[in-house]
Amino acid sequence: MQFYLSDLDFTLLKSDQSVGELTREVWNRCIEKGVRLSIATARSYTGVMKLLEGLVLKEPMILLDGVMIASPSGEVLHLSAIGRELGDAIIDEAYRQSGLLPLLVGLDESDTERFVYPGRRSPCQEKLLKTFHNDRRLLDADPLRAMARNLKMVYLGGDDETAALQKDLEARFGDAIETKRSLDPYIDCYFLTILDKKGDKAHALAALEAIEGVDRAHTTVFGDSHNDLGLFRMAGRKIAVANAIDELKAAADIVLPYTNDEEAVAKFLKEELGC
Repeated sequence: MQFYLSDLDFTLLKSDQSVGELTREVWNRCIEKGVRLSIATARSYTGVMKLLEGLVLKEPMILLDGVMIASPSGEVLHLSAIGRELGDAIIDEAYRQSGLLPLLVGLDESDTERFVYPGRRSPCQEKLLKTFHNDRRLLDADPLRAMARNLKMVYLGGDDETAALQKDLEARFGDAIETKRSLDPYIDCYFLTILDKKGDKAHALAALEAIEGVDRAHTTVFGDSHNDLGLFRMAGRKIAVANAIDELKAAADIVLPYTNDEEAVAKFLKEELGC
């Protein structure tokens, strides 16, 4: 049986981060029929559960760009985290080179998600902070030091400064980390995300296939952007939405004629599976 895995932002979700009515109807009907559907996203477990309220979720999910695989109940099934020693070394090196401090996304001793902000924040961090609306996961830290399990270390800033920092950190820690850099469409700042070397969607998909007992040839993925390229390399069938970047379209087996705002994934599933 095929296993279907979709990215969220600008793929399954509309551009306003909502789940379309057709998407909700088709997804839930497919689940009722026994179709195996899940997601692969840069978002955290808590964020996903809030955004996807109304969707029936039964399969494990790839979260935080591949750092974590979790069940719908929140059980952590797979984790690739940056430890405290390496995390502190990254914080110190980045500050020396750029004067920037990261946002840390990690797990505390009780496996609770924590978002740790530096006491001295950049304008981009202030913009992002406003989107959390008194989220209980937020903690301020001054001085900022790494957590025991850092799932993401996120630097926010301009194009040139984040590009220079990415080059420096890759030269210094490249054997131990994975870096991703992109322009965030919501706050108009560049995100430089530092992950464990195996904390990406490609490695997570291989782990998920093993957990689920799914052969790669029977895995179908949907995506739109740079952080889906690894997912596309590892999947049996790759499908890009119409609004996807050109690089992802070139790697796709199928480019859909619909955008995320036209509920492209739902239309494909409805046609292929009759949901």
